[in-house]
Amino acid sequence: MSDQILGVIPARFASTRFPGKPLALIGTKPMIQWTYHHASLSKSFHRLVVATDDKRIHDVVLAFGGESVFTSPDHPTGTDRIIEVAEKYPNYGIIVNIQGDEPGMEANLIDGVVGLKTKHRNWEMTTAAVPFTSAEDPKDPNKVKVVFDNNGRANYFSRSPIPASFKADAKYFRHLGIYAYERDFLMHYNQLPASDWETVESLEQLRALQNGSTIGVYLSEKANLGVDSPADLEVVIAEFKKKGLI
Repeated sequence: MSDQILGVIPARFASTRFPGKPLALIGTKPMIQWTYHHASLSKSFHRLVVATDDKRIHDVVLAFGGESVFTSPDHPTGTDRIIEVAEKYPNYGIIVNIQGDEPGMEANLIDGVVGLKTKHRNWEMTTAAVPFTSAEDPKDPNKVKVVFDNNGRANYFSRSPIPASFKADAKYFRHLGIYAYERDFLMHYNQLPASDWETVESLEQLRALQNGSTIGVYLSEKANLGVDSPADLEVVIAEFKKKGLI
């Protein structure tokens, strides 16, 4: 069981809501460069690569000094893409999936997720969550909610508000799309039985949960916004300006 840790940033050019998203500019740099830069500030990785099926993204990553690997354009899920990358790098015992549309991803959040995984090698996966802010609506299906037990293990993920409550002081936690996988588990992930939870919610991680695997949840106090749409990009650009990054 290797202690080496591989960070993987999947980046697709084809996106229904935002084509070419990884190459969208934030200041003078493309989004994928910001994501790579902030991920590289993590102390956890022994290697960090971008996984893409597009030559334009591949060339941009190489141009700014990053490492990029080509993957098949035919993968049905993001996890299948991560599995292909893991096959190319057999000496890494923990594989971390960082979303390519998280240009402000905090290094300490990555380190928290990875630290939880290294502490619990018997847990198949770890991920992250953050408390909802007062400006966020738990009923928004694009903001995935998670509930977890007192030991930090996920009970369920949903696009609906969970736990279901209309009390003013109800606590909701937003799931963040970062995963650290135990290698052996990841390599057999796509052989797990189909999950009706996954189908109903359209959330891939529910396949692991319904089949009895453990997903640890690292709770962060805050997290920067990911980019799902051009409107999100404008918010991120304003935030980067405010922080003096651009």
